[in-house]
Amino acid sequence: MSPETQQLKKSLTPTLLWGLGVGYVISGMYFGWNLGLQQGGTLGMALATMLVIAMYIGFTLSYAELACAIPKAGGAFDYASRAIGPRGGFLAGMAQNIEFLFAPPAIAAGIGAYVSLFVPALPPLAIAVGVYILFTILNILGTSVAAKFELFVTVVAVVGLILFSGITLPDFSTEAFTANPLPHGWGGVFAAIPFAIWFFLGIEGLANVAEESLNPQLDLTRGFLYAMATLVLLCAFTFVAAVGVSGWEGVVFDEAGLASDSPLPLALQKIGTEKHPLYSLIIGFGIFGLVASFHGLLLAAGRSTYEFCRLGNGPAMLGKIHPRYQTPASALLINMLIGLAALLTQSTAEIIILSAFGALTMYSFSLVSFIILRKKEPDLPRPFHTPGYPGVPWLTLGIALVSLVALTIYNPVSALLFAGVMGGSYGLKALFVK
Repeated sequence: MSPETQQLKKSLTPTLLWGLGVGYVISGMYFGWNLGLQQGGTLGMALATMLVIAMYIGFTLSYAELACAIPKAGGAFDYASRAIGPRGGFLAGMAQNIEFLFAPPAIAAGIGAYVSLFVPALPPLAIAVGVYILFTILNILGTSVAAKFELFVTVVAVVGLILFSGITLPDFSTEAFTANPLPHGWGGVFAAIPFAIWFFLGIEGLANVAEESLNPQLDLTRGFLYAMATLVLLCAFTFVAAVGVSGWEGVVFDEAGLASDSPLPLALQKIGTEKHPLYSLIIGFGIFGLVASFHGLLLAAGRSTYEFCRLGNGPAMLGKIHPRYQTPASALLINMLIGLAALLTQSTAEIIILSAFGALTMYSFSLVSFIILRKKEPDLPRPFHTPGYPGVPWLTLGIALVSLVALTIYNPVSALLFAGVMGGSYGLKALFVK
């Protein structure tokens, strides 16, 4: 197939888009966020989460307008290329690639931790590697199959969070919830930001399946807004229900005193349900939630890499569609290899932080692109208009930049690694790509 005739298959309905939007993110409710409590305590993590929610609401409104006006698989890469030029597009695309490449291995580690609660004899790392290979193959086989599976596991995961809240909220303790609220002072609010971002990281992946939506101008708007509303409610209930059982330490540290990748089972253990059938049921739902995000982000990452390379920013083979399955098979496979390499480091917190660097950088580029395109192309067809313009995008950009600065201050080594990847990739492009 020639580049002109290659097209991603259109198969996504509004319901499937909602499933993808929630599914990309829902693993953040089941694990990862609890590591922010170690940095900020209950109050610090709560304040960081409220700041991040404000940023994501503004970002979702702005990004929905961009996605509807420019429905391309590259997402931020396409928006920044049009607004800023090829250099800005490259940097935005690389930041997006880093976000989508490093979120899945962190989630795979969470899947391994949850499954090992059922089958202690299986090493969590081996489980994670097997899951990576299995779901990469599923994504290669076709978007419609992948999206329908995503909707199913997402619905199950949402039911799991509702059930968890129903079980634990009757044991909520104000004393436990407010104990040691700021273990590291007010600075803990900023240190907790990457883990608050983990609650919602990935919802922008909806833009990367715009070309596969049956009616992107209408359906993407609904997908973004309904998914974000669902996620904010789930975040609030999960945070209060989990921490309120025995305090923040109870959902961070396991019996050995190590930071855990399975906070909800820890909370259930505190109320004596470890041997109850509901305990196993919640763990099972947790696995569905982790699988939903893992699978969805693999899908988004494949589209991001495909569009990035299709337009000459990377190896040409990664910008090709599989002739039979009409999916970016080569991009999915190379992403899997990179993800497996990150997974083998067994550093969940560091992987989450690196993914957060990519996300915040991509958000900043996208918001700048949004503001520029409003002035540069006022007549661009926009089926959805962001309410509160220009205040909403400017305020959101300010929050994103402050969060990026805080992330850099509290994670200087990860910041240098991220800057090295961004700078090195740009240098390679300048040398080898005309």
